[in-house]
Order: sequence, then C-alpha cells, then structure tokens
Amino acid sequence: VQLQASGGGLVQAGGSLRLSCAASGSIFSINAMSWYRQAAGKQRELAAVIVSGGSTNYADSVKGRFTIARDNAKNTVYLQMNSLKPEDTAVYYCAAGIRAVGVGTTRIYWGQGTQVTVSS
Repeated sequence: VQLQASGGGLVQAGGSLRLSCAASGSIFSINAMSWYRQAAGKQRELAAVIVSGGSTNYADSVKGRFTIARDNAKNTVYLQMNSLKPEDTAVYYCAAGIRAVGVGTTRIYWGQGTQVTVSS
C-alpha cells in the first residue's frame, strides 16, 4: 500500500491550488484521510481530515478557504486550497488509515509530501 501526492507548486497570494493523493495497493478499506502540513522550522500540523462517512474537520487557520473531499471509488483524497496566503507555504502530506488485504488491523500510511509555496 502506498500514497502518492501531487498538485503542489508556486502560486501568488490569493491564488488557488488543488492537491490530490491516491492510495494504491492491496487495500481492504480506508478510514479517515487527512492532509497535514509542515512549514520550515515548525512542527507538522493537521490541516484537514475527512472520515469515511464524509464528515470533515479543519484547522482554524484554513477554515473557509480549504476544502477536503474524497472519491472512494478512486481511493483518492483532494485538498482544494483557495485564497492562499504566504503563511500557507509548507510541505503538504497526505495520510490515511488503511486496512490492507489480509491484515486484521488498520495502520496509518503517509504520502511523500508536496511543496506548496505562496508568494506575496
């Protein structure tokens, strides 16, 4: 099982980006899917999470600007980021709670991270 993130890049303040993260491999089920971010010199923080039923939760710093969504048929989670600010600059990581085929427990898998840079 692996997660592959894509969609980062350089954007001006006020612009938008859409991140994608696809899970692949021998997947039995996926629970919560999340986006974390880590700015230089700072701890990794949760930006947004969506559970299997579709409920979402956001960090206060991104609420109203970011939208997390998932496509269960494609095992993919998205993060639509609008009204971007320079303080959103960070490496963004996706994470998912996945139960692999033939495994009785769920574990957290991480994507490789994608850089988002917002210029002022």
